[in-house]
Amino acid sequence: MSNTLPPNLQSSIFDYILALADDELVIGHRASEWTGLGPILEEDIAFSSIAQDELGHALTFYTLLEGLDGGDADDLAFLRGSAEFRNAQLCELPRGDFAFSLVRHFLYDLAEAVRLDRLADSAYPPLAQAAAKIRQEEKYHLMHGRTWVQKLARGGDEARAHLQTALDLAYPAAAGLFEPVEDEAELVAAGLVPPSAEVAASWREVVVPFLSSAGFTVPVGTSHLGGRYGQHTEYLSQLLDAMQALYRTDPEASW
Repeated sequence: MSNTLPPNLQSSIFDYILALADDELVIGHRASEWTGLGPILEEDIAFSSIAQDELGHALTFYTLLEGLDGGDADDLAFLRGSAEFRNAQLCELPRGDFAFSLVRHFLYDLAEAVRLDRLADSAYPPLAQAAAKIRQEEKYHLMHGRTWVQKLARGGDEARAHLQTALDLAYPAAAGLFEPVEDEAELVAAGLVPPSAEVAASWREVVVPFLSSAGFTVPVGTSHLGGRYGQHTEYLSQLLDAMQALYRTDPEASW
């Protein structure tokens, strides 16, 4: 394997890694919004820790893009507008109640686990190494989500109803996590990334039986697509206004 990419694939792998980085940054910001607001202290700390991990993973991916002439990692995170972001729309939806945040993270973390397992075998060593490192931390996020979904599934009618409502919104939107970037076929053919359709199928093979066994109705259909192509809800602009405000006051400052 070589760290050197064929020139015709550099733009496509850039877009692919950018989508991963943007997913992590945006959902990490949403997780951070639970800091000080968790329903119990344990979950306040847990979501704060998850947020810190996701932001660290975003930095890892943005740093890979620096090596592909993507410019400064901080500039990528804090100086682009919403139309330039490539995150799945699921990640940008408002924090909602605890049930929604929990379900969203469970679906997202499982998708990440499946994708990172495949990316760890990428023919592009920097991406393979990053995926192998990140998946070690993501497994704890997934364990957290599984545990709480199972716990709340046994928590009575009200808890189950909240989770089902959250699932009805989040599950169709999770399809955006598997939306392929442009020219993905060339990346797949070169052994750089797995086919998004196969990642989605592997994800469903795990998530559908798990949710069904817990007594939930798995929704059908898809929603909130287009994020990989810069199509976003108004919620992303609001999030970026808050997240980027300080950096934009003085991008040349040393933090």
